[in-house]
Amino acid sequence: MLSEQVYAQLRDAILRGDYAPGDALKPQDLAKERDVSLAVVREALVRVVGDGLADRLPNRGFAVPEFSDRRWQEIAEARRTIEPVVLRMAIARGDVEWEARVRATHHRLARTPPFAAEEGEHLSAAWSEAHRAFHRALLDGCGNPVLLETFDRMWTASELARRWSAQRTPGRDHLGEHRLLEEVALARDADAAAEALARHLTLTAAGLT
Repeated sequence: MLSEQVYAQLRDAILRGDYAPGDALKPQDLAKERDVSLAVVREALVRVVGDGLADRLPNRGFAVPEFSDRRWQEIAEARRTIEPVVLRMAIARGDVEWEARVRATHHRLARTPPFAAEEGEHLSAAWSEAHRAFHRALLDGCGNPVLLETFDRMWTASELARRWSAQRTPGRDHLGEHRLLEEVALARDADAAAEALARHLTLTAAGLT
């Protein structure tokens, strides 16, 4: 479907950093660049707004969110409030299959280079997907699809801010933070796991202040 293709292109371009914070996303220009109708572009832009990767501004069209937007801190606060609780549930309810998923996704994340030469200074798509899969695996032992859908929405909405934060904190020990999360989760230490996850999310938010 054409609108699906344009949506995917726009989403990837924003996440890659092709547009700076606050840049206008003009439907007419995007339609011309992609040789599609305005209706197709508008449908794609509405979906990108729904993902939290663009804003719809009254009388000003569409734009990439501003870097300083307080929304990022609000999303971070929501994640710090919800995800440690869900992780506690996953540790209490998760079975051996859950443990295997956590171990496998962490192994993949630890072995995936965060940057690829062809993708410039931005985190690679492969690392970003491995990162998402690991955090999702940590929580999916909770057995509650509503909570997992909430995580999926918050993750997408915070992904752009997380990539900006990574650029501002290049010396951060991501490997160590993720290794600790795996270790304490599989050790079934709910208190340590919840604390490690909250600290992990706090460091990401701190990179945007």
